[in-house]
Amino acid sequence: MLFAVDVGNSHTVSGIYKKGQLMGSWRLQSRQDRTADELAIRYHGLFQMAGINPDKITGFIIASVVPILETSWLHFARSYLTKLRQPPLAVTHTLKLGMKVATENPSEVGADRIVNAVAAWERYHVPLIVIDFGTAITFDCVNGVPEYVGGTIHPGIGISLDALATRTAKLPRLDIDVTPDQPIGTTTVKAIHSGALYGFGGLVDRMVQVLSQQLTPDQERARTIATGGMAGLIKPYTSTIDEIDLDLTLTGLRLIYQLNCKGKDEQSADFAA
Repeated sequence: MLFAVDVGNSHTVSGIYKKGQLMGSWRLQSRQDRTADELAIRYHGLFQMAGINPDKITGFIIASVVPILETSWLHFARSYLTKLRQPPLAVTHTLKLGMKVATENPSEVGADRIVNAVAAWERYHVPLIVIDFGTAITFDCVNGVPEYVGGTIHPGIGISLDALATRTAKLPRLDIDVTPDQPIGTTTVKAIHSGALYGFGGLVDRMVQVLSQQLTPDQERARTIATGGMAGLIKPYTSTIDEIDLDLTLTGLRLIYQLNCKGKDEQSADFAA
């Protein structure tokens, strides 16, 4: 089995694959003080509840945007996943990806952005835009070569609401727990909800428009796929998200593991689609 881990600034998403099928997945907070031993305690319990035997895990791959947590996770994998058939794999632009990272400085591109691009290209094989609603909202562009050519980064919904509350005297910190019934908010709470949902929906549509003009100048717009915890919340307020896949990053990790470990791991068929 393959243990795939995506470490973000706010949450860590992980999953177990067997023969290309996602057998279980978990979404936990990313605490930067988490040690390898603490990860072992937590995931031993999660594996036990899911009926997963950690001795059956023969592969491990991680994409992380938090260096200190990447170190803890790699230590955890080396120390506690005793049946790995090769060293734990951490995603960088230097791995086999099935595409070139064609940016000015490939080493600065977040591992999660690379992984999402690989997964989306494998699904569509057309020029595309991946929209990831995380701590930040990222738009990642892949051309038809295929090459990862870059994208844009925006403040996420959560941190935008935090900033609104902390930098103003009378506006409250809100979670988006209800959807507005009309764009014009008739209370402060409704106005904030409307501003967030219609506003970020409009941001998505505008960015897809301008990125498509550069990415696919001969087409109406590029194909789009969205992921991240807020994707489903924003989709009704846009007209340009074609599909949502909350497991997109895990899929990309599985694909990258296959590309880099096939032929080295005698059990590589366990991870194939």
